Amino acid sequence: MNFFEMINRGGLAMWPLILLSIMALSTIIERLWFWWKVIQKSQRVQDKILDAAHYQWQAVSEIARTCQGHPLGRFLYAPLRQECTDPEIFHLALEAAADEELASMRRGEKLLEAVIALSPLLGLLGTVLGLINSLGSIQLSDLGTDSTAGVTLGIGESLISTASGLVVAIVSLAFYRLFQSLSSNQVRLFRQAGSELEVLYRQNFVEGLPMPTVSPDAEPVTENTDDDNATAIAPVASGEENHE
Repeated sequence: MNFFEMINRGGLAMWPLILLSIMALSTIIERLWFWWKVIQKSQRVQDKILDAAHYQWQAVSEIARTCQGHPLGRFLYAPLRQECTDPEIFHLALEAAADEELASMRRGEKLLEAVIALSPLLGLLGTVLGLINSLGSIQLSDLGTDSTAGVTLGIGESLISTASGLVVAIVSLAFYRLFQSLSSNQVRLFRQAGSELEVLYRQNFVEGLPMPTVSPDAEPVTENTDDDNATAIAPVASGEENHE
């Protein structure tokens, strides 16, 4: 049985199942690409910004600005670009940025939830409709005769939609749980990096050190997250010497 024969025998319920499977597949591919890029650079971005916060505090804003192409970079840069130096404002900016970034990481999960819930039900509906169609033509006098052979075949074909719905739901559920796990790991990473940066900010605030600033004419950089820490810090340090 080829694909088109299976669709034909599965009944009308197969068409919405195909639509749901296409939607789920497109979401899965998009999310896999998103998470591949995020995971590949998460640790590098974290080390780059936090190392600057430890050893080159005045340059940390510029370093974070170069990492805005990554969710963690945008999260850590959000409080650093605030003009107000109050630690409470810093904390609130961290929380707001975390909510925004984590919401973008969970994009597509609601669609997968809908596919997981609807696919088995549509498959079951197709089976019920197939059984109604197969059993509707049976008469009591036909039981045990050769005329019921077609009914048996019809019942077997009506189960195709249930099997298809279960396949779509199982595959969607597997990737849904994978994406949830990746999102949970990022929450842990965000919490760890955000807490460390906030502690350093409060320490420098108490000690009265100048807060990190971004030059007004600086243009946002969205993709440069691959440079070494020293490479990124050096231009800022040299810029400070020129001002002196």
